[in-house]
Amino acid sequence: MTHLRRSETDPLDRFLALLAQSLEAGAFVKLVLAKPRGVHANADADLVRVSVRRIALKGQPSLSFVYSHSTRDVTKNLPLADALGLLNELLGTGFSHAHLLTATEDIQLLTSKKGKRSLSRTAVAHAETAEAPPDTHDRAKQRLIAQDRPFLTALGVTDAQHQVVPAMSRKWKQINKFVEVFSHALAASPLAQAERIRVVDFGSGKGYLTFAVHDHLSQLPGRQVQVTGVELRPDMVSLCNAAVARLGLRGLAFEQGDVRTYVPGAPGALDVMIALHACDTATDHAIHLGLRAGAAIILCSPCCHKELRPQLLSPHPLRPILQHGVHLGQQAEMLTDGLRAMLLDACGYETQVFEFVSLEHTQKNKMILAVKRAQPGPADAVLAQIREVKGFYGIRDQCLETLLRADGMMV
Repeated sequence: MTHLRRSETDPLDRFLALLAQSLEAGAFVKLVLAKPRGVHANADADLVRVSVRRIALKGQPSLSFVYSHSTRDVTKNLPLADALGLLNELLGTGFSHAHLLTATEDIQLLTSKKGKRSLSRTAVAHAETAEAPPDTHDRAKQRLIAQDRPFLTALGVTDAQHQVVPAMSRKWKQINKFVEVFSHALAASPLAQAERIRVVDFGSGKGYLTFAVHDHLSQLPGRQVQVTGVELRPDMVSLCNAAVARLGLRGLAFEQGDVRTYVPGAPGALDVMIALHACDTATDHAIHLGLRAGAAIILCSPCCHKELRPQLLSPHPLRPILQHGVHLGQQAEMLTDGLRAMLLDACGYETQVFEFVSLEHTQKNKMILAVKRAQPGPADAVLAQIREVKGFYGIRDQCLETLLRADGMMV
């Protein structure tokens, strides 16, 4: 293996030496480079981070570099010697933050705006599988949540050997897909370079996704993370807080509360609002709370669509079609979530509605993702479209619109 230049005083050289040692000893787990600067920041304005992992390429030890941009990922696989040369260049001039995780240490290299570097090393209590062979190039799809994360075992998703419990395979798929969606939203949002991120997850239940979001954010270098799960059932709150205590996690807590009455604290105290399987107008209240708090990301998976359904029964050209209950339900669902998306657009968010893995509480598989725009555009055209849709379908009231008007957030 190529040895990197060592220095007792320069933090960069010490970091490179520790990186080389971890690869030689088989203790390397992963490396993340964040906060692009210099040439990389200018050439790739939408580059967010570079993640590095071990692979076996044609039977030879290699490293895989995943360049995460706002809207795409680019992968580059290199033999170990070439990879170390590239890392020397990237760490020297390309990124302000580098986070190396080994089987025994958590090592961070930070570069200030003035170019001053500092190195920190923290022993890790958990034993990552240093003896495990590197991933093969043709392995299964890379996951953002490692299967051996302690919270997965604590919540019963994996067993003591870190194998997925068969009955939890669907939950495991859902966790990974959700974190993938969240990760892309984060990269495209104003939070991409934020040092502090505050998340509130309403209806957190047993906390699977809440723990996963916290785990994902905690792996990003240079971030202060506070994730709060809000749940109506006190037994679920106690269960999750007990798991947090056992695992010794910081920046994660669960509270009893209702989205209709929850107060997130001071204005601006909420960056990400998550509400999954919020029934009927509870989704509207959750979106409204996120908008009032100025959240950069709003992520909902609606459940039940009762409010608009009776309003569609008035005389209407589509009444012969909507007389069938299944059609009426589908139409009410489409209109409810379509209007929510349009209202979010009018409030300055880039909004998507797409299919997601259905939750254990419901067979609904729709998700609404809204990311705050850097520069909100004029809302007049969207508001005119909303009035036109409501007029065509004879819709008189829609909960989110009513809440926004009451707050003076929409005219």
